[in-house]
Amino acid sequence: MSTPKIAQKGPCAVEVEAGKTYYWCSCGLSQNQPFCDGAHKGSGMSSKPYTAEKSGTVYFCGCKHSGNGALCDGSHSKL
Repeated sequence: MSTPKIAQKGPCAVEVEAGKTYYWCSCGLSQNQPFCDGAHKGSGMSSKPYTAEKSGTVYFCGCKHSGNGALCDGSHSKL
């Protein structure tokens, strides 16, 4: 699998805790969006770690096409 499945056409707002690492699903197959549940196994894709620098709301990419890693960059508006 070289193209990720679009989990949703918009960002996922998540409250994060400073210093904690979250594993973002890059394949779109996880049932625990926007986080990895291991569904990518055998797809050639892997989860991407995101470590929060500060506590607060961050917007994880839901379309899996962000050029900004795990965080939304508005790419969903072009799909």
